Amino acid sequence: MQITMMGEYALRAMMYMAARPDNGEKVQIQEIARAWDIPDNFLRKIIPQLSKAGLIYSQRGTGGGIALLKSSSKITALDIIEAVEGPFFLNKCLISEGFCEHDQLCAMHGLWMEAQEKLQQVLSSKTLAQLAEENQVDFS
Repeated sequence: MQITMMGEYALRAMMYMAARPDNGEKVQIQEIARAWDIPDNFLRKIIPQLSKAGLIYSQRGTGGGIALLKSSSKITALDIIEAVEGPFFLNKCLISEGFCEHDQLCAMHGLWMEAQEKLQQVLSSKTLAQLAEENQVDFS
C-alpha cells in the first residue's frame, strides 16, 4: 500500500488553508497550486472529494474559493487521506472479515492487522493544525 500523490496533494492543500492567519477565509485553488507546486487541474479533481467528505467548503464563481469547513484542530491526517484515497488496507485480507479464507489461520493476518492499526493511530494522532504549525514553509 502506498499513499498516492492525490493523498499527498490533499494534505498539502489542507495545510495551506490551515496555515492562513484566518483559516476560515476563502482561498483560490490556483494560489494553493502555485504555493505547493501542485498541478492546478489535478488539485481541481481533489477539491470535490474533500468537499464531499465535509472537510472544506467550495464556492464557484466570482468571490468563490475554498475554505476549511471544520476547525483545523478537528481534522486529522487520516481524515484527509481517506477522503481522497478511500479506506486503505495494507493487505487484501484486511478488507473485511472472511475476505481471505486464511485470515483465521495465517500469522501474516495478525501482523498486517497490527501494522495497519499502528499506521491509522499515527495518522489520526496528527491534526491539521499540528501539521500546519510544524510546517516550515511560510505561506503568508
